[in-house]
Amino acid sequence: MLDLTMLYFVMVLIAGIASGYALRRRKKLDFSKVAFGIIMVLIFSLGFSMGSNGELLSSLPRVGLEAFVIMLLAVAFSVVLVKAAGKLVKLG
Repeated sequence: MLDLTMLYFVMVLIAGIASGYALRRRKKLDFSKVAFGIIMVLIFSLGFSMGSNGELLSSLPRVGLEAFVIMLLAVAFSVVLVKAAGKLVKLG
C-alpha cells in the first residue's frame, strides 16, 4: 500500500510537471532566488528540529564522526576510481 506522505510527494511532483508543461512557452522565469529561499527555510527547519530533539543532540558527536568517515571514504574512492577510469580510457 502506498504511504500517504509519498502520495503527497508524487502529487506535488506531478503538479510541478504539469505547471511547467503548461507554462513552457512563456518567458523563462528565474526561480533561483525563490529556490534559494526555500532551501534556506528547509535548512532552518531541519536545524530547528535537530535542536529541539535532545536525544538526537546527545548522539550527534558519534553520528557526526561516522558521517565524516563515510564522507572521507566516499571522496577517496571517487578520486581513485576516476583516476583509474581516466587511465583506462587514456585521458590522463
